[in-house]
Amino acid sequence: MATISVDLDTIQATTAKALEAHGAKPWIADSVAHAVRVAEAYGNKICGLFYLQSYCSQLEVGRVKGDVEPEVHQPKPASIMVDAKLGFAQAAFSRGLDTALTAAKTNGVATLAICHSHTCTSMGYFTEQIARAGFIAIGLTNAKSCVSPPGGTKAVLGTNPIAMSVPDGQGGLAMQFDQSTSAIAIGKINMAATAGEKIPLGWGVDSEGQATQDPNAVLNGGSLVSAGGYKGYGFGLMAEILAAAFTGGSTSTQLDPLKTTEGKPHDLGQCYIIIDPTNVAGDVFWDKLSTISDAVTSQPGARLPGSQKVLPEAVELDADVWQSVLKLANH
Repeated sequence: MATISVDLDTIQATTAKALEAHGAKPWIADSVAHAVRVAEAYGNKICGLFYLQSYCSQLEVGRVKGDVEPEVHQPKPASIMVDAKLGFAQAAFSRGLDTALTAAKTNGVATLAICHSHTCTSMGYFTEQIARAGFIAIGLTNAKSCVSPPGGTKAVLGTNPIAMSVPDGQGGLAMQFDQSTSAIAIGKINMAATAGEKIPLGWGVDSEGQATQDPNAVLNGGSLVSAGGYKGYGFGLMAEILAAAFTGGSTSTQLDPLKTTEGKPHDLGQCYIIIDPTNVAGDVFWDKLSTISDAVTSQPGARLPGSQKVLPEAVELDADVWQSVLKLANH
């Protein structure tokens, strides 16, 4: 497989150009392109350029709106909601973030609900921004149903990711944890199917509820399973409730496949819980955080997840993937 080194500035600029060429306003294209840039920088291929073709195709058919202005509302002092108007989640989040941070600082805790949006792809991208602003963040969303309950065979939940980010008090991250509540992200099943590869046992089951290594058996009539069985299933249910019921968005079973041009707009919700870390214990928070961190890092090879992220200036991309991006940008 031929690869090519592409710098992150070029990835972001070309992605934005592609989105604009397919109907997104410049500021909206920039907000989505930055998220793609960060995903590629972190090696999160599933949430990076892998999604660009889908974004562009869905802009063309109107499944996502690229020309809407999100509306920010504050129904209660510690509650911020943004109506994305079936547009991109990244743009809606950027419009509501400052108001939500102010509410969290004033009240000690606040919620930011992104309502009626397109898929946000990576939860950690959003919670990281909150943490770098000095606040603890918990983010949850849902997706098209593909996870069956323990003991069941019919998918009722999506991969329903949860992300948690903690500030270090210096504009950086002390910790970041971002993962789906399913055993694996659906994108990795899709990638294995495309490559003709087997998947490990424990990722999914076939239509009879039997464990399988065939990604196509999972995708065609089967389902993913929750990480950790009942434990992961409980977290997935909580993500479903906060992402769909709390925001008034689509439930996992109401969603059409997210990446296709067919189907109604996603109409998804994301819920962010924002906490002022010094609200209760004051600056003692930072002392205790340091104690926790030292207990982990004093062990060779151990670290707090997400605490040592360093973004490269360029990344290696599949040459064919990059050619498809250039083609989209010159649409």
